[in-house]
Amino acid sequence: MAVPIKKTLDRIPGGMMIVPLLVGAIVHTVFPTAGTFFGSFTGALFSGSLSILAVFYVCVGATIEVRNTPYILKKGGVLLGSKIAASVIIGVVLGHFLGEAPVGSGMFAGVSTLAVVAAINDTNGGLYMALMGQFGKSRDAAAYSLMSIESGPFLTMVTLGVAGLSAFPWQTLLGALLPLLVGALLGNLDRDMREFLSRATPVMIPFFSFALGAGISLSSVWNAGLLGLGLGVAVMIVSGTILFIADKVTGGNGVAGLAAASTAGNAAAVPAIVATANPAYKAAAAPATVLVAASVVVTAILVPIVTAWRARRVAGPAAEAEITEEKAEARS
Repeated sequence: MAVPIKKTLDRIPGGMMIVPLLVGAIVHTVFPTAGTFFGSFTGALFSGSLSILAVFYVCVGATIEVRNTPYILKKGGVLLGSKIAASVIIGVVLGHFLGEAPVGSGMFAGVSTLAVVAAINDTNGGLYMALMGQFGKSRDAAAYSLMSIESGPFLTMVTLGVAGLSAFPWQTLLGALLPLLVGALLGNLDRDMREFLSRATPVMIPFFSFALGAGISLSSVWNAGLLGLGLGVAVMIVSGTILFIADKVTGGNGVAGLAAASTAGNAAAVPAIVATANPAYKAAAAPATVLVAASVVVTAILVPIVTAWRARRVAGPAAEAEITEEKAEARS
């Protein structure tokens, strides 16, 4: 009897990230010493998130193509720069009031500069490219090849430093970027290596997600319910507004900008990595992981709705003809 596990996970927004993370949190809550009790390879699955993520970012880096058309460089660069600018501005404001620690009590308990910056910094590439394939142009979808530089903790670390919070040694910053650079080098030197490594990217996601969940208590997940919803909505509104304007300024119709206003599933891994690099963020890491994971789900639901609404507003006979013509050229 076949059980459609993968199809079920694929139907859940961010399911391949969220469900294993939740399973890990349940195991940790019910049996908190499971990792040390079993030890060996099983124990490594509970505590090896950083090692798995190192391999994951090499594979992600292999998908980054150095050769891009001027349009892709322009569109991807503007969207990437706009999202970084948004996170820096918000990081500076929140850093002034919160510092590195999370809010300790009250209705905003658990909210931190780390959580907000990590949620904004990384775009859900799969969602963006799917929306561009449906509502936009193929060259807009290709812009994510440049935007994928967002992946990983490097930009979040830089943003926190720019915001005037605890800085990171240059070795740590370089170390956070090296796996991505090594992957990009391999992928651009050899197309076969790019295809080989890129196929492994989705496989890594449930494994590092489970390991991250194994360090989270379900009580913190419950407490983050409304806050996670609020963070997801805020990410979409704030970054969506900035990206919409940036897209319009560069000659777009705003659809690509809105499609990029999401949080990537692997962004939930960033708080733990940042806390490992700088203990000043240790208290913020666990609640930030839950909040960012919630933002992944919320933006995965809201961003397609807003993008489709905008696409219908701007779609006319000429626009539809242009998209149809471009897709026909791509097939020929």
